[in-house]
Amino acid sequence: MTTTFREPPVGMPSRGADLARRVLADRRAVLGLALLGALFLLAFAGPHLAKWHWTDTDFAAMREPPSAGHWFGTTQSGRDVYALTLRGMQKSLLIGICAAVLSTGLAALVGTVAGYAGGWADRALMWGTDLLLVLPAFLVVAVLSPAFRAAWPLLVLLLAAFMWMVTARMVRQMTISLKRREFVLAARYLGVGPARIVVRHILPHLGSLLIIDGTLNVSVAIIAESGLSYFGFGVQPPDSSLGTLIAEGTGAATTFPWLFGFAAGLLVLIVLAVNLVGDGLRDALDPAAKGGDR
Repeated sequence: MTTTFREPPVGMPSRGADLARRVLADRRAVLGLALLGALFLLAFAGPHLAKWHWTDTDFAAMREPPSAGHWFGTTQSGRDVYALTLRGMQKSLLIGICAAVLSTGLAALVGTVAGYAGGWADRALMWGTDLLLVLPAFLVVAVLSPAFRAAWPLLVLLLAAFMWMVTARMVRQMTISLKRREFVLAARYLGVGPARIVVRHILPHLGSLLIIDGTLNVSVAIIAESGLSYFGFGVQPPDSSLGTLIAEGTGAATTFPWLFGFAAGLLVLIVLAVNLVGDGLRDALDPAAKGGDR
């Protein structure tokens, strides 16, 4: 018996094209993507438009308001606020994206292995997950903060280590349900290995959850990093992030508002843009949505 495979009808959109159409049909998602793209462009291309580097000091301009020479003004030590703010945006965006990717990947790994394997592996992984859920993350970071004062990638790892547990439990429950479905049972009877079943048959059905979780985790990680840096446990001087800039400008927010306002405003815009994109992806990937018209 010869098995033939038919090509999809000409003109039928692929799954990726259909997803893109649904996302672009959502005004919030389009607004979020445009805003996020503009913020990325500002963060990584903006520093090349000004003559001041974030490490430079202008001793002739201390706590100067925004002007043609210093677009966002200067600090009490004469450093350019525009250059410092964009440097902080770069660091916050990188930390947020890296932490979100790592935490979502770890949640997918732990959840699928625990749900599919079951038995002692499931019990051990869920015991570790529950243990991390009850640990006070802020105190752990405070204790370990001296270890990453000069290495922000360690901060990324620490943030990711405390962001994946709830999603892992959701993935586990969905994996337990999926492994009982007919297509998974058929693959097992045909001798397909567990790793291949998880990668080829289970993870694609978890894609919606993981994509949305990864997107929203970006804003969660950025807020967490900013909060830690605000209290002195995150990015350390002389480097800067939006959290350190907000902390330095809080005391002068009413008298020298440019020290606080630009960093705080950009942090709000970043989180808003990421949440708009996450809402658009949620609606586009929701099976109950009809044509992405919501």
